Amino acid sequence: MTSPLIKKLVENLQADLRALSSESKRKYPPVKEAAESGLLKIRTVANRQDDILSGLLSSSSELIQPLILGCDTKNHKIVQICLLSVQRLVQHQAVSVTAASTIINMLWNLMEAGIEELKLLQTATLLITTNTVVQHDSLAKAVVLCFRLHFTKDSTTNNTASATVRQLVRVVYERVIAEDSLPTTEPQEPINYDQLKAGGRTAPHSLRSCAQDGYLLFQDFCHLVNADQPNWLVGMTEMTRTFGLELMESVLTSFPQIFHKHPEFSFLLKERVCQIIIKLFSPSLKYRHGVPNLSHSTGAPVEKPYFPIVMRLLRLVSVLIKHFYSLLVTECEIFLSLLVKFLDGDKPLWQRSLALEVLHTLSTQPNLIRCFCQSYDMKPHSTKIFRDIVNAIGSFIQSLFLSPVSTVSHTKGEKSPDTTGQSPSLVAGLPVGSGVTPQPAFTYRGVWIPIVYSVGANPGVAKAVFLEMLDKVEPPGIPEGYGMTVSFACLLDIVRSVQIVIEGESGTRLSSVADPKAGQKLPDGEKRLNEELINSSWCGVLAALSLLLDASTDETATESILKSQQTFVSLCGKMAMLTPRDAFITALCKASLPPHYTLTVLNSHTAVNPHKGPDVLRKISQDQESIERSQVVAVGTPLPSASTPAGSVQGSVMLTAKNIQSMRALLSVTHCHGGVLGTAWHLVLTTLQHLVWILGLKPSIGGSLQASKQATDGPNTVLTTAVMSDLPVLSAMLSRLFESSQYLDDVALHHLIDALCKLSAESMELAYSNREPSLFAVAKLLETGLVNLPRVEVLWKPVSNHLLEVCQHPHTAMRSWGAEAVTSLIKAALGHRYVPPLSENTRILSMILTPLQELSTITHSDVRQKQLECVLSALQNSGDSLGHGWPVVLAVLGAATDQGENLIRMAFQSLQLVVTDYLPIMPSPCMRICIEVAAKFGVQQQELNISLTSIGLLWNVSDFLFQNKDKIMVDDGQDGQQQQMPVFDSLWMTLFAQLGLLCVDSRPAVRKSAGQTLFSTITAHGDLLQNNTWTAVLWKVLFPLLEKVKNTSREASNVKEGNTMGNILIHHSRDSPAKQWSETQVLTLAGVSQVFNLKRSVLHQIPDFPRAWQLLLEFIESSALYQNPEVSLEALKSFQEILQIKTNGAYPVAQASVTQNGVGMTASIPSPQILAPEHEHMDRSSDKTLTDRTSNVLVEESVLWNSAWKVWLSIGCKVTHPPDKTHKNMYIPSQPFLSNLIKIFPALFSHIKGRFSSTDLGKLTSVLTSALSVPVHGEASPFIVPMYQDVNLTKLQQAVLHATDVLHKEALGGSESMQSMYPDLFSQLITFVQYSVAPPTFGSIVTQSIEKSVPGQQADWVTMNFVPFAEAALKKVVEMYKLTAKHKAVIDNKVLHNIIKCLRRPLGLKYGCPSKTTWVQAINALLVMLSVGLPLARKHEMSFQSMWLELAECIEEFLFANQTHASPSNMTVDDYLRDEAIDCKVVQVIRDDILPHSMTVPKQFVVHTMKILNRGSIHAAMNYDSEFMFADMDSSAKHREEFAKTCFETLLQYSFLSKGKEGFSQQEEGAISKLAIASLLTRCNEALKAYIQDEKRSGHCPLPRTRNSEMSFVLQALGTLLVSLKKAPHSSIESKVWTQVIDLYPLLVELTMSDTPVVRKPLKGLLLEYKDLLKPSALMKNGV
Repeated sequence: MTSPLIKKLVENLQADLRALSSESKRKYPPVKEAAESGLLKIRTVANRQDDILSGLLSSSSELIQPLILGCDTKNHKIVQICLLSVQRLVQHQAVSVTAASTIINMLWNLMEAGIEELKLLQTATLLITTNTVVQHDSLAKAVVLCFRLHFTKDSTTNNTASATVRQLVRVVYERVIAEDSLPTTEPQEPINYDQLKAGGRTAPHSLRSCAQDGYLLFQDFCHLVNADQPNWLVGMTEMTRTFGLELMESVLTSFPQIFHKHPEFSFLLKERVCQIIIKLFSPSLKYRHGVPNLSHSTGAPVEKPYFPIVMRLLRLVSVLIKHFYSLLVTECEIFLSLLVKFLDGDKPLWQRSLALEVLHTLSTQPNLIRCFCQSYDMKPHSTKIFRDIVNAIGSFIQSLFLSPVSTVSHTKGEKSPDTTGQSPSLVAGLPVGSGVTPQPAFTYRGVWIPIVYSVGANPGVAKAVFLEMLDKVEPPGIPEGYGMTVSFACLLDIVRSVQIVIEGESGTRLSSVADPKAGQKLPDGEKRLNEELINSSWCGVLAALSLLLDASTDETATESILKSQQTFVSLCGKMAMLTPRDAFITALCKASLPPHYTLTVLNSHTAVNPHKGPDVLRKISQDQESIERSQVVAVGTPLPSASTPAGSVQGSVMLTAKNIQSMRALLSVTHCHGGVLGTAWHLVLTTLQHLVWILGLKPSIGGSLQASKQATDGPNTVLTTAVMSDLPVLSAMLSRLFESSQYLDDVALHHLIDALCKLSAESMELAYSNREPSLFAVAKLLETGLVNLPRVEVLWKPVSNHLLEVCQHPHTAMRSWGAEAVTSLIKAALGHRYVPPLSENTRILSMILTPLQELSTITHSDVRQKQLECVLSALQNSGDSLGHGWPVVLAVLGAATDQGENLIRMAFQSLQLVVTDYLPIMPSPCMRICIEVAAKFGVQQQELNISLTSIGLLWNVSDFLFQNKDKIMVDDGQDGQQQQMPVFDSLWMTLFAQLGLLCVDSRPAVRKSAGQTLFSTITAHGDLLQNNTWTAVLWKVLFPLLEKVKNTSREASNVKEGNTMGNILIHHSRDSPAKQWSETQVLTLAGVSQVFNLKRSVLHQIPDFPRAWQLLLEFIESSALYQNPEVSLEALKSFQEILQIKTNGAYPVAQASVTQNGVGMTASIPSPQILAPEHEHMDRSSDKTLTDRTSNVLVEESVLWNSAWKVWLSIGCKVTHPPDKTHKNMYIPSQPFLSNLIKIFPALFSHIKGRFSSTDLGKLTSVLTSALSVPVHGEASPFIVPMYQDVNLTKLQQAVLHATDVLHKEALGGSESMQSMYPDLFSQLITFVQYSVAPPTFGSIVTQSIEKSVPGQQADWVTMNFVPFAEAALKKVVEMYKLTAKHKAVIDNKVLHNIIKCLRRPLGLKYGCPSKTTWVQAINALLVMLSVGLPLARKHEMSFQSMWLELAECIEEFLFANQTHASPSNMTVDDYLRDEAIDCKVVQVIRDDILPHSMTVPKQFVVHTMKILNRGSIHAAMNYDSEFMFADMDSSAKHREEFAKTCFETLLQYSFLSKGKEGFSQQEEGAISKLAIASLLTRCNEALKAYIQDEKRSGHCPLPRTRNSEMSFVLQALGTLLVSLKKAPHSSIESKVWTQVIDLYPLLVELTMSDTPVVRKPLKGLLLEYKDLLKPSALMKNGV
């Protein structure tokens, strides 16, 4: 299948041919015909679907014919079409060899015609680069074509052709590479060197096809450069030597493998290229700049060297040396000698610069340096090429300073400027003027040479400038300093290359440790090579680098020089070459110190050689110039010495940046090769000490040196910001120097330590004379000791003894650093891993800790601080290895408690670490010391937070003791000593005793924390103690603590303390010592009570537990009676705590909830399982023993609870007793106190109910009533006393009711003795009910009721709101009476009578009660209790005789209470109706439950009852005032119309004289009827009179509806009564009854004047009944 690209090619070719045919159809018919023929050919090929491209290739000769003909026309448009079509075929490789040759010829013709030259180059390039169809002569012709176009006059064509030539040349040799990579089976012919020497047009037959083309092409290049005719490139008309050299260089650079592989090509190098180079170098060698150049033979002027040729020759030389050194050893020697000669001063500067660039390129190649040395320097009679190169570069550098060249190399006719070699605006190494950055340069003896570019930034990379100026014809201007810059770079790269040759690329070929025998590890050949490299180069390198170091003004350049010197020192040391090594070290030492300082310092070490004096003096003369060459970074004073007078003033010395850099280099070298310094140690250390002093470096942690941050530390030292960043590096390097002392042997180490001790002693002597001492020796003594700890026995005593002497020095800085050094050594020694370890090596451990203990004898606080810091660090890092050293450590910590706050804080931090981490590994005796030390920190008064935290540590100790009980007991068993108390329990006692001491501390916070910890500890872990230990806890810790707190609290002052807490406000409840001690008393009492409660099962086993119980109750009673609300209230809570006991079903005695090992469990106190755990193994079948034991326990329990009951009564009676005199500050118990007191009773009663008597009940009632009567302070009343409309009870009232409930429940289900207390219980409740209308009083204290309080004004004392309480008590009375009414004691003691008597007051007050609900509940309660009590009263008439009259008076006062206490004005109609219904209910009870049984009721009661009914029947009418006469209809509800009607109906009911009334005997009925008729007629008479009178006064206004209804009802009742009277027997009606009936008649007649229909109708019926009464008496019988 044909690809789209081929289809596209066919289409494009067809389009091209059509266009060609169209363009040539008029002028060029042959072309048109050929194009049409080509179209036909293409169609024919395209129709072959299998492979179109091969068809096009085979027909390419025919297809290009129209294109060739088109190009022959020389028509530009046609030529463009044809060339485009040719390019299409070439791009798709559809051109055969024959066609390609034809195309080349066509292009040649077009080239000669000068048509489409760029298209020609493009086509030729495609033709040659696409494939290899163009070879041999065609290839040569194509190359010549491009060469000829290169030399046309058109610049575009020229440049394009140049690029094309380079590309074609590259393609030719790429073909060779590709050809060499292909295998061949053809036999290779031998090389014919004669043919090679003769040259010619034919290539050697030993080469393959492409290689032959490459050989012939390169051979012609040589001919052309040598100005000879080419053999292969026929047709060349013009060629430049420079272009030829460039092409040769390109081939040699890009394809060196060809010349190495093919001897034919190597022959060209030796015989052609080298000869040409030597020939062309001839003018450069003969020419001398600045000297008349005449030939020795002819006297003619010598030809001047031509820059383009020389530059290209040097490039070619560089390539030959780099790539073909192995082929051209002899030739390269000549070339290198030429390069060295080119550096002579008589050569032009540009030529010298070019030579330097080539040398720089070569010096970056370590392999070439190695080859140079092996091939030349190591040969006995050979030229020392490598040495000559190094020396030549050094000489060149010196020549620049001795005879400076002009700033720029000028061309002829230009004048050199006058400022040659001068720094333009540079003074003392600094720029002049703002914003000017100094240019890097070298300056020496007035000669200033700039550094043109950064040297050393890219080591191993040569940066050629003038070698790359291929476009220059004339020598360029050489910038000033360029030669110096390149030569400087050459030196650095030579050093680098030498290092790589000796050490290898990775630097691992030689041992990194300085060892004189290191070189012996190498083979002899390598060793000799390395030595020769050093010997050939070190003199020249040292001379040149020393000069450059002295002249350098640039930091980067200086750094590069110093690195090179360090490299040479490293190499010399590793090769054991002492002379060059010492030479470089000496140079570094001199460069590190100021020049004038060198004289003083070095004279002390060089006095044996007086001949050095003049040299030193010469050095001093150059001081100013040296300072000018580098920036001053530090100004300081020289280090004083013993020979310096004390009062003398020393001048300042200046350190430059170069000195600092040199110091860094010196440190680096000394660190690496300290093992081979020998006698140089003293000079190095002295130099470093002086440098450190000048820089103002001070010792820091670990002995390292750091810059001082305070001006007072170095008053004469001035440091610039430029040096500040270097100081940390210098300090680190100094530290590493002394760290390397660990590799010294013991003798060398002793010499070093001795030297440092002597330096330190000298500093101490200076400090005694009040001169600032140098701490360099002390700091470095520390560093030396730290790195040599593996051999601690060698150095410890001399080092520690000297440092302890330093610690006692009066100079602060000296003393402080002595302490720092000795403590740092101790810490490091403890942390070092010895064999055997310190825990097993007592001797070394004691030796190490001895200095630490001796520090405690020093009184200086700063030394003690260092000591404590050391202890902390040792604990953090080496605590596991202390072993027998714990007493020393704890003693050090304990001794710090009498120091200042900071020291205490530090010591305590260490103690915290001991407690938290190291208790498991601490022996038991040390643990007791630890507890005592922790308590000492709690007692100290300087730091409160530490005291509090120390208490927490004691809690941690308790946890540890609990968790490690078995381990401690095992250790105790191994002790073998008999002790009264086991070690485990003695540790607990020590802990409890120390906490007990802290509980009475003078600080409240400490007391509180200690108390909480003490009781929490006892509660949590007390079960671990033995019984005798518990006895000790009670009598030696707890009760003494209670007594101490009690006495101290009583003696504490009530005066408010000032604000001793800074800005922290103190609450008013804690603003005096007395209040603070009260809090402690509260905490202590609560804690002891909690212990007694939770540990009761354990404490009960103690023989003297009853005594302890009694003593505890005494403390509780004393605290409860203490006139402090907080203490007294907490005492009651403690009382409650010890009473929180449940009842066990098996043993009806108390239980205590205890906690053991964190698990809650209930333990029955008398249970033998708990009381006697040690007897659990006994036989449980011995029931008799168990019974006796339980009996004893019950007796003991009875005694205990009896004591508790007596204490409770004592507290209750005393606190509720009113004060004898009232005053402002009198103590009145608070409501919370009283409520808690009462709440105690139910729990206590559960234990004493078995022996609770009436006397106890009376005492209890007295306490309860007295507690209720206690008033509330006016300020607290809004929060405690409920308002009258509030139905909530206070907590005290709730507690009282709950206490009564407990009694009632026990009485209901209890024994007969308890039931006999029913009357007393009712009496108690009745008293409470009375509080609803008559609140109790508390002695003579004047109180104010809450309902009478005035808003905005507070009374001193306020009475409680007892209404909700009384109502709740009334409910309980009702409930209890319903349950106990039939009980004999209730009946005999007239309980119902007492209840009615109690209720009479609230019922009589009714609306006058404080609360509107009181009388409602009272009447409801009365009715309920009457429903229960009336049947009993009828049954037991004698027991209830006194009740009836009380009941009648109570009912009367209730029903008519509105006559004395008016109803509230805000009552609604519904309220009136509701209240009236209650009144009617009372009447109904009289009617239904009392009157039917009148025979069992006293007559007085019945008479009184009739009066009540009589009064109630028309009560409303009798109370109408004139203001209500004309009220609306709703107001009638206020006058109890229904109540009156009910009363009237009741009277009427018992007025009827019918016989046989159900439920009544005749005698009962007669008595009641007589009373009822009389009462009824009397009330009717009064009602008629009142109505008639009111109607008259009303005029034309009608009376209210209620009045009319009432009168209608009265008239109807009278009519009914008359009918009954007329029917009754005459004997049963008294005469006065008829009299009363007749007296009504006039009133009835007068009433006939009324116009009210409601009245007139019943009036008519009543008057009709009177008709029988109006008959004559003779006709009458019984009124009829």
